[in-house]
Amino acid sequence: MRILLPLLASAVLFGCQIQHEKPTSAQIEVIGMKAKQEADAHAERKLMAWAEQNMPVAQRELAILYQSRPKQRADALKLFEQAARGGDTEAAFQLGEMLRIGVLGVPAEPAAASAWYTVAAQHQHAKASLVLGLLYKNGEGVKQDAVQAAHWLSQAAELGNAHAMFLLSNIYNEGAGVAQDRAKARHFLEEAAEHEYPPAIQELAMTVQLGDAITPRDELRASHLMKEASEHRRNNWNRF
Repeated sequence: MRILLPLLASAVLFGCQIQHEKPTSAQIEVIGMKAKQEADAHAERKLMAWAEQNMPVAQRELAILYQSRPKQRADALKLFEQAARGGDTEAAFQLGEMLRIGVLGVPAEPAAASAWYTVAAQHQHAKASLVLGLLYKNGEGVKQDAVQAAHWLSQAAELGNAHAMFLLSNIYNEGAGVAQDRAKARHFLEEAAEHEYPPAIQELAMTVQLGDAITPRDELRASHLMKEASEHRRNNWNRF
C-alpha cells in the first residue's frame, strides 16, 4: 500500500501536467470541428477558455463557430482580427472574407478587406492570393492595377489554385499587366485543366477541336475533354 500511494500520486500529478500543457494547433482544430459539427457545448467552452488565453488558433476556431450565428457575427469579426494580429494566416483570410462580403451586423468594407487579404497572401495563402488578384483586376477596394492582379494570380497559381491558372491563361492571351505570350497562356490553360477546373477543360476542348498555331486540331481529344468537363460540372453540382 505504501508503494502504491506514491505511484498513484505521481500518476495524478502527471495527469495534471498533461491537462495544463498548451494544446497544439491540430488539437484545437479538432475541438473546433467538434464544437461546430456536433454542437458540443463542452468543446465550445474549451475554445472560449483557450481564446481568452490569447491562442490565435482558438480565437480563429471560435470565430468560425460564431460566424454561423447571426447574433454573434460581430464577435466573430473581433476574434478573427485578434487571431490575425496574433499571426494566424487563415484568420486574416477569413477576416478579409467577412469584410469584403459583409453580413448581417457586419457592413462590407472592401478597402479594409484588401489589407487583410494582403497579409494572408504575403504568407502564401492560395485563396487570399486569388481573391487579392481579383480585387486588383476589378478595382474592388483597391485601385485597379493589371500588374498587381497578374502578380497575385501568379502566386495563387504557383500555390496550386486552378481558378488562378485559368485567369492567367486569359491574362497572357490578352497581355493584361504582362507581356502577351500565347504559349504561356496555353500552359496555364493546360495546367488548370489538369487540375480538373471545368471552365478550363471546356475551353481547352474548344481550342483543340478547332486547332491553332500551338495545338493541332484533334477532335477525339476534344470529345474526351468535353465529356470530362461535363462530368466535373455534374459532380460539383451534386456535391453542393
